Amino acid sequence: MSSRGLPSPDAGERIRAAGLRVTDSRRAVIDALDAYPHAGADELFEVVARSVPNTSLQSVYNALNDFTVAGLVRRIEPAGQPGRFELRVGDNHHHLVCSRCGAVEDVDCVVGEPPCLTPSDTHGFSVHVAEITFWGVCPACAAT
Repeated sequence: MSSRGLPSPDAGERIRAAGLRVTDSRRAVIDALDAYPHAGADELFEVVARSVPNTSLQSVYNALNDFTVAGLVRRIEPAGQPGRFELRVGDNHHHLVCSRCGAVEDVDCVVGEPPCLTPSDTHGFSVHVAEITFWGVCPACAAT
């Protein structure tokens, strides 16, 4: 979303580039993810409903599913938490998750080229991606 609260000019372009039809609610979901990376569907719905009041939670879920299938959005699922979504795709980054408040931060590739880590035994798999979640306590929670 732009600093004036208007949709980002490239939201529609991103959606079209993924081979999807551009709608107001889809555009609003992209804008919400720009503003709130790692948000869950319920959080995104709250943001989207402000700019597209006739949208539904189901339409946000549908958009997120379509975006995930099209490779526009990545779904992450920290243990014990609802799924979260982000626009940062295709770079095999990892995440830090606060075990107290659930805050999530991106961490670039751990070591070397993707998939960043080499398993001790691939069991014949051709490995393309490694998903690593680091658990700890964020600075805000550590200060309390």
